Amino acid sequence: MRFSGPMIPLFFTILLDMIGYGILIPVIPMLLAEPSSPHYLLPEGFSADQGFVLYGVLVAMFSIGSFFAAPIIGQLSDHVGRKKMLLLSVFGTAIGHALFAIGIATRNLPLLFIARLADGLTGGNIAVAQAAIADATRPEDRAKNFGLIGAAFGLGFIIGPFLGGKLADPSVVSWFDATVPFWFASLLALANTFFIWTMLPETRPQASGRITLAWSRSLANVGKAFHHPALRTLYSTQFLYQAGFAFYTTFAAVFFAIRFGFSEGDIGNYFAYVGLWIVFTQAVVTRIVTKHYSERTILRVSIATTALAILAVSAIKDAELLYVVAPFLAIANGLSLANMTSLLSRSAGADVQGEVLGIGASVSALAISIPPLVAGFIAAAITPEAPLPVASGCIFLAALVFIASYRRPAHPLSA
Repeated sequence: MRFSGPMIPLFFTILLDMIGYGILIPVIPMLLAEPSSPHYLLPEGFSADQGFVLYGVLVAMFSIGSFFAAPIIGQLSDHVGRKKMLLLSVFGTAIGHALFAIGIATRNLPLLFIARLADGLTGGNIAVAQAAIADATRPEDRAKNFGLIGAAFGLGFIIGPFLGGKLADPSVVSWFDATVPFWFASLLALANTFFIWTMLPETRPQASGRITLAWSRSLANVGKAFHHPALRTLYSTQFLYQAGFAFYTTFAAVFFAIRFGFSEGDIGNYFAYVGLWIVFTQAVVTRIVTKHYSERTILRVSIATTALAILAVSAIKDAELLYVVAPFLAIANGLSLANMTSLLSRSAGADVQGEVLGIGASVSALAISIPPLVAGFIAAAITPEAPLPVASGCIFLAALVFIASYRRPAHPLSA
């Protein structure tokens, strides 16, 4: 498969960004939610339950910032060009990671929250990269080129958590500690900024420069989601599914640390293994399954399977069994996400594709912003393992809503 123009620079831009994101996955939970970790930051006087709540809020800071800012960054890219906004977004990521490293080194808890919010407020790079791909490719080639994003996500999810676990482990190198992954991620983002500046051509050179922004685009999009009768069930399913999976991803690492005694390195190894199955799903499983079954048929099975897999993880007592369940979880999740997006797209005419998919993106962004806040309180009130059954329940509810209510519209939605 050959790609031309900006496609290779965009692939590496997304890959470097996802590696930087993945590096942080094994480390952040240990700072506030695992008192036995040598990297635990909360001073005496803070209970473990308070740590769970603070950890949930910390995770939510990035998602909340992205929910409000990503649509604005996308709009700005329409007016001033994709390259400029990618540069701003990735440079903001570098600053956010550096501030977080300083916060860890100085044990400055407010700075940690400011750093994650700042990173979220400048974190619209994936949406801008998608727009750049659409600018640079013919409609018949877009599905192939959008596949680059999935491939970069999968590779980043393999490399990033593995690196993060090793960079925080002093047994690998004596001076490695919890700040090193963040400094490394910051340097990676700076390198990405230089790469975009020197290698990525502007894909929207005709940008007007005249800026008119809809500041409440995210909230307006969520409101619109429930004014489309033909799509209401799909958006409801998407919201419940993404919310459930966010409950899982927020507290999975904490669960592994508490139940199985996983270190940062163990958590990084596990998520790298999951990343391998994500890549396999995108490269092999999705292509085979979608040839033989409709999106509706796949989703009826894949959503419920995701819920069952998370419930199985929550019940496991032997760490080795995690690696048995992981392929089922990764494959079911990959099929669910791909086919939900495809079904949304098929339910809309060509004249409203951007609106329908943009609303879907806002629904997903809101869905992943709320659970970290709630999960921290659930963990504090019950146990730190409780968010996983809640995650499974949300996704089961998504399956019920879809199976009971979804009907393919007689005609695709049009303007």
